[in-house]
Amino acid sequence: MKFIKYILAAKARYRIIVFCIMFLTTALLSAQVEKKYVRKGNREYGKDKYSESEILYRKALDKAKIYPEAVFNTGDALYRQDKFEDAGKQFRESSEKSEGIEKKSAALYNLGNSLLNANKVEESVEAYENSLRINPGNMEAKFNLAHAQDLLRKQQQQQQQQNQNNEDNKNNQKKDQKQQDQKQQDQNKQNNDQKQDQKQQQPQQSISKEDAERLLNAIANDEKDVQEKVRLAKAAKERVKTSKNW
Repeated sequence: MKFIKYILAAKARYRIIVFCIMFLTTALLSAQVEKKYVRKGNREYGKDKYSESEILYRKALDKAKIYPEAVFNTGDALYRQDKFEDAGKQFRESSEKSEGIEKKSAALYNLGNSLLNANKVEESVEAYENSLRINPGNMEAKFNLAHAQDLLRKQQQQQQQQNQNNEDNKNNQKKDQKQQDQKQQDQNKQNNDQKQDQKQQQPQQSISKEDAERLLNAIANDEKDVQEKVRLAKAAKERVKTSKNW
């Protein structure tokens, strides 16, 4: 029985050893494939065939998602194609996955270059500063940092000037609008005054010829009535004076 148990244990150990060997062999073969794509990509990159090299680097990444060298080189290929934002993403990832100080610093330096070319000046300043914190001796990073800081100052000054110009324009527009409103009010007042003067100066409306004739006839008739009444009263008085007593 002990012998049989020993045989079974030996077989189990053998299976484990075989499995480990197969796993390591597969990993080694996979690593060889990844490196093969990277080497081919480097050759195409050296021929200035950046699009082709990018494809090969990405094939290496398909085989191994975490492959800092392929990530960094993909960023380089994208940068050479003026795809600065995409390149920046690769260099940022490379800085996070790389372990060596020089590789991290180089990835952050290239990230700064990508951001600067993408006109993200403030972010590029931060990337250069991070690169120099890791590797203070990177002279290219120092030079590019100074250049980016100068550009940032100019941008900020231009923005401040633009903001001031916008504020001045708003104030001028308000002033012009106020003047126009006052001018309109003055014009309205002048028009109202002119209308009032015209109304006061307007002559009395004359009556028509027919109305005038009717009025004169009415006056003449009234005078005849008055004269007739006076005549009758006078005649009555005379009759009273000439009357006799019988």
